[in-house]
Amino acid sequence: MTPVMVATMVLCFALSVSVAVSIGLASILGIQVANVNMLISVKEMFNSINKFPLAAIPFFILAGNLMETGGISRRLVEFAKSIVGGVQGGLPMTCVLTCMIFAAVSGSSVATTFAIGAILIPALIKHGYPTAYAAALQATSAELGVIIPPSIPMILYGVSAEVSIGELFIAGFGPGILISLALMLFVWIYCKWRGWGKNDGDGRMPFGKATWQAGWALLMPVIILGGIYGGIFTPTEASAVAVFYALVVGVVIYREIKPKDLYLILRKSVLSSAVIMFIIANAGLFAFLITRAGVPDAIGHWLQEVLKSPAMFLLGVNAALFIIGMFIETSAAIIVLAPILAPVAVHFGIDPVHFGLIMVVNLALGMITPPFGVNLFAACTVARISLDRIVTYLVPFVLVILACLMVITYVPWISLALRDLVYAK
Repeated sequence: MTPVMVATMVLCFALSVSVAVSIGLASILGIQVANVNMLISVKEMFNSINKFPLAAIPFFILAGNLMETGGISRRLVEFAKSIVGGVQGGLPMTCVLTCMIFAAVSGSSVATTFAIGAILIPALIKHGYPTAYAAALQATSAELGVIIPPSIPMILYGVSAEVSIGELFIAGFGPGILISLALMLFVWIYCKWRGWGKNDGDGRMPFGKATWQAGWALLMPVIILGGIYGGIFTPTEASAVAVFYALVVGVVIYREIKPKDLYLILRKSVLSSAVIMFIIANAGLFAFLITRAGVPDAIGHWLQEVLKSPAMFLLGVNAALFIIGMFIETSAAIIVLAPILAPVAVHFGIDPVHFGLIMVVNLALGMITPPFGVNLFAACTVARISLDRIVTYLVPFVLVILACLMVITYVPWISLALRDLVYAK
């Protein structure tokens, strides 16, 4: 059964069939080969999405779209620019810092790409940066959307590996800040070297004025994250609070969301949510079948025999996840692989929360690596260029993230120090 499923999935990928359909077809063929009752497919697909934490996904997507239309994104850009925009290369640094702040409420890298990219990609081009560089920068910076909490992939890992989502969220701050600082340092040095961005400070607001205008926008992550860690509401409930807050700010305070905009916002959010839920449902069925066939146990035993130490295990897993992330959508990869790899990581004495951050950061790289990097497609759509044009500028960004990944992997306290402080018994 398993060889048929894997072969079918690989063939579908080669034929450019969508990820969800590829996994679903592979699962159905696996059921037929194993002569299992087809009704089990309906049951397992339903069970895969019948989990309360998954309700956060459509709410966070809707919150991100409301922020984009309601003027919250634009004010966050002006606030970030008032902090770092005054130096050479300040505009690319503004892109990274804005994505970092926006990530604290969106939970989605694609939503971050569209919301921030629609503002900053044209601004970067206007200031003389190559269009391809602007798109590559935006795609990479938006990866922070799934590393800094709240994060949809972290929710999926928590559900799949039965790990506390709250602990995953608090652990995400360390890696997120590390990657943000590394990217800002890199773009500053790179712009100095290329001679770009000498006039990036033009039109920059004073810090006080920008902070005042962005006050309601900046209060949003404080309310969401403060509510989660203050025990006022769960991460899932926080997603609904984010929607309500973004709606009130966009409609009542900033008055940039009109009644006619709500239909388009809801339609866009429903379509994005449906795609993710369809992937989760099919990936859940696939994971059930390979678990039933004993594949996770077999892989676990093989890894334990071949990779004798935790360091070698982490290196092997990182290499495998990097390649897998290039071809399989992040959500699907986490749902399929987390139940397989997390128990093996625990066997090697690796904290499952730390391992979850390693998985999320690594697979998030897949969002900016061809051929199936969703952030790349989104950024290219905003910049109106073809994917092949941004590869040259993309390589250095990927190397920076890889260097950060190695640090996150082998220095656990970056992920766990804040978690241990907040959840100290």
